[in-house]
Amino acid sequence: QHCGWEQQFSPECNDAGHLRLTADNWRSGLVTEATRVDSRYLITMASNCSRSLLRPLFSISRAGARNAGSAPRWTEEPVEMSGSEALVETMVQHGVTDVFGIVGSAFMDALDLFPAAGIRFVSVQHEQGAAHMADGFSRVTNRHGVCIAQNGPGISNFVTGVAAAYWAHSPVVAITPEAATMTKGLGGFQETDQLPLFQPITKFQAHINNSARMAELSGRAFDIAKHERGPTQINIPRDMFYGVHKYKVPKPSRLTHGAGDASELSRAAEALKTARNPVILAGGGVTMSESGESELARLAELLQAPVVCTYLHNDAFPADNPLYCGPLGYQGNQAGMRLISEADVVLALGTRLSPFGTLPQYNAPYWPETATLIQVDSDPRRVGLTKAVDVPICGDAGKAAGRIRELLEGRELASAASTQQRLEKIGSLKAEWKRTLDSFTSGASESGRVKPRAALRALERNLPPNVVVSTDIGNVCSVANSYLSFTRSRSMLAAMTFGNCGYALPAALGAKVGAPQRPVVAYVGDGAWGMSLNETLTAVRENIPVTAVVFRNRQWGAEKKNQVLWFGDRYVGTNLDDDVSYARVAEAMGAEGLVCRDVTEVGEALNTGIANQRAGKTTVIEIELTKELGDPFRRDAMRLPVRYLEKYQALTETSESSTGQPTDLHNANQPSKH
Repeated sequence: QHCGWEQQFSPECNDAGHLRLTADNWRSGLVTEATRVDSRYLITMASNCSRSLLRPLFSISRAGARNAGSAPRWTEEPVEMSGSEALVETMVQHGVTDVFGIVGSAFMDALDLFPAAGIRFVSVQHEQGAAHMADGFSRVTNRHGVCIAQNGPGISNFVTGVAAAYWAHSPVVAITPEAATMTKGLGGFQETDQLPLFQPITKFQAHINNSARMAELSGRAFDIAKHERGPTQINIPRDMFYGVHKYKVPKPSRLTHGAGDASELSRAAEALKTARNPVILAGGGVTMSESGESELARLAELLQAPVVCTYLHNDAFPADNPLYCGPLGYQGNQAGMRLISEADVVLALGTRLSPFGTLPQYNAPYWPETATLIQVDSDPRRVGLTKAVDVPICGDAGKAAGRIRELLEGRELASAASTQQRLEKIGSLKAEWKRTLDSFTSGASESGRVKPRAALRALERNLPPNVVVSTDIGNVCSVANSYLSFTRSRSMLAAMTFGNCGYALPAALGAKVGAPQRPVVAYVGDGAWGMSLNETLTAVRENIPVTAVVFRNRQWGAEKKNQVLWFGDRYVGTNLDDDVSYARVAEAMGAEGLVCRDVTEVGEALNTGIANQRAGKTTVIEIELTKELGDPFRRDAMRLPVRYLEKYQALTETSESSTGQPTDLHNANQPSKH
């Protein structure tokens, strides 16, 4: 076999043509020898490990070309080739190593080139999963994620995944073969107008209206996806793959964002210099910036200011830094909320300030309405969109933080006078929040059922330090926001504010492909699991070992909470009383299935799942939960129903539920009487 784990192994060839592999992140003796024979590498592996742990990520010819620093002739001058070759070579130029999708005749001519080009085609179960995998891959690698499918129904299945990537600012490139030019509009097989489907959820749409423009327009789509941080579409009528022209394949455009306008950066520095209680709000732009994490840390330490993270970007600042104060948003960190509520200056770094992420929590508002607000975002259309901004800066989060720090260094800071008190308060509030979380977690569970927060706490305590966690939407998964913290960036994946179900497992698979040396865990409710469990087959077939934790409370919890509070405990469509074992289903698919019915079993099951990943095996952990539910998502958007027709007047409600919990809370095994 040949080895292409470029993120795990650094290949170096000596004069004799032998390959030496250095494994910075893997010191277990997996590979004992690697010898180059012609264009391939023969790998000698340790006797106690599985051959399936090694898989090609790029062709040896490409690796050799990279090492030699050579560029193909067709990047310097036009060379005759087919449209398929032009597309694939454009992908090669942009470093594409993996493409997610389902095989289809519309793009089979290009697909045939993938292995020789060093591109792995990951065959999935559903096209939505392919788009989520491309998203997860992109977010852990900071590279393009690419998906492709058959025209018509295959492409329409991309829409949800591309929309999630749009709101995650992920540079996903969706390649969408279309009906042929001579039959389009006749209502032929698998035909639909594909460009309008993606217009509102992409940064750029390339339509290949002439095969001679294949490389030009495809290259532009890849460039814009990275520069504008979002999905792009390459729409290709299927006959365009077969055109033959002389193509010059464009090299990637290395456009970068600067720090921002000098005068606004000076104003930001002045506001922070005079601030007595500054707080930094770190968003996803920090993790997307090459210097974001390091420059944020240097600025925070200069100011000795607490750092809170935006909703679902818990990885924007390392949790082992004493200044880390957790995430805002739904079920966020109360310490961080208290601290930002008292800020006189807020530096919102690399965030669009999503309105959902600053809604009141725990029955109290916390956003500091009177504070001076500095917003840094690379998209000018997002600056000042959701909140009135005093200092608007359009720029790269890391570079902006670095320039502000330079402007502050050596100057007297007003906040320095209260540094000790501030640090003590940070420590005190964080300790208080830990005690509060412990109190939320305490209390007896039912026989054979684990309280949701107890399960989340047990998982938190056993997650490896370099883990990647993807979370689905839903009540239990969203409550996990209280329990997830990370010491490195690009570690937390979520469907963000698009909030679609069925995200976590495929995103985890994409993340594992992008970072095979890192353990990857997906949190999924049993409702969302029904939408995505088919990708367990992908994990097994494609040898992408991950661990999925399925929270089994037999209900659509987030929606049921609304029925509990405002609709008189009338449960319409929210109970999932299916008598099925998802662990056994996983075993039937070739994965390992584990069931936890007591909190003491959760940590051990997770440890087994992580160990299985190292052995190349996927694990599904089914945790039997009580029906206890967390707070509602959108108290701001719900109201008690008032009915006016006589036939519906009995359904009018005048007050919220007094308990706030389902009436079938202690009857998990029986269908609701409603």
